[in-house]
Order: sequence, then C-alpha cells, then structure tokens
Amino acid sequence: MIYIYNDYGGTHTTSLAAAYHLNKLPTHRQLTKEEILAVDYFDKLNTSDMGKLIFHGLDENGNPVYTIGRGSSKVVVPALKNLSLILQDKYQNNEPIVFSNTSPTVPIVMSIGGFLSKRLKLSFIGGPLLVAGAKQCCSTIRELVLYTKQTAASRSGSESVIVMENKNFSP
Repeated sequence: MIYIYNDYGGTHTTSLAAAYHLNKLPTHRQLTKEEILAVDYFDKLNTSDMGKLIFHGLDENGNPVYTIGRGSSKVVVPALKNLSLILQDKYQNNEPIVFSNTSPTVPIVMSIGGFLSKRLKLSFIGGPLLVAGAKQCCSTIRELVLYTKQTAASRSGSESVIVMENKNFSP
C-alpha cells in the first residue's frame, strides 16, 4: 500500500497527516507550537515544490507515506490515478495506492497564514497563524488519517487506486 496525502501547498496539513500516519506525533492531546514546527516539511516547502512527491517514511506496516501539493489544479490527482493504473497494468503490480485529500481540514486561519508565509514571504505574521490553525485542526487531521488507514484496508482488495476526497472532515 502506498499512501499519498495531498492538498493545495503540500506543506501544512499534508505534513501533519504524514507525521500522524507515521506515529511521530502524540495523539492524546493538542500539539504544542514546538511539536508543530518540528514536523518534517511543515511550512518548509515553496510554490516550486508543488507537484513533487515528498517521501516521509514507512509506516508500521512498511507502507511508504508521501505528500504532494497539487496547487489549484483539479487534474493532478486524476492524472496520478490514471498514471498509477497504467503502471500497475504494464508491470502487473496491484499494490494499492491511496490518495487522501487533507484540504477539507484546513481552517481559514491556516489558509491566511499560508498565504502570508508562502506567497507574501511574511513568515513573521503567517507563522503564528499557521501554528494556530494547526492547533485548531490537529484532531481532525488525526481522525482523517485513521479514516484513511481504515478505508484503505477495507477497499484494498477491490480497488488498486483509491481516491479519498474526505469532504466530511472540517476543523
């Protein structure tokens, strides 16, 4: 199984989701500012990194976990799904690939913080807003990761590529 968490920038909610997936964050309480800022790739990627698959590690079952920023494009995930199906068919490899959208978990304060930090290069203003947003949505991201793992496990026998929009998750 290959997990790919995706959202607009690929550096905030996706990084948190990957860290939760890999059991790098505590799950019994809200995260601290220090824990959030220490998450791999959190607020460290730039616009030029959109579209790049970023490897975060292997989970407890040996499954690779990636993230990707898809920008405003609505075709990135469908294109990756189709490419995955072509490669699975050509190489007779049916290892399930799971695309899980973390965008629904993004609170408005995080969107504003990301814009200020990444687009306007005002990280001294955007950074604190990003941390506040991460604190606001960390429990929702944790739930999304659990849901992603459960859904992937239940559907992997019948689907080789699973796309999860996760519209029912909000901060």
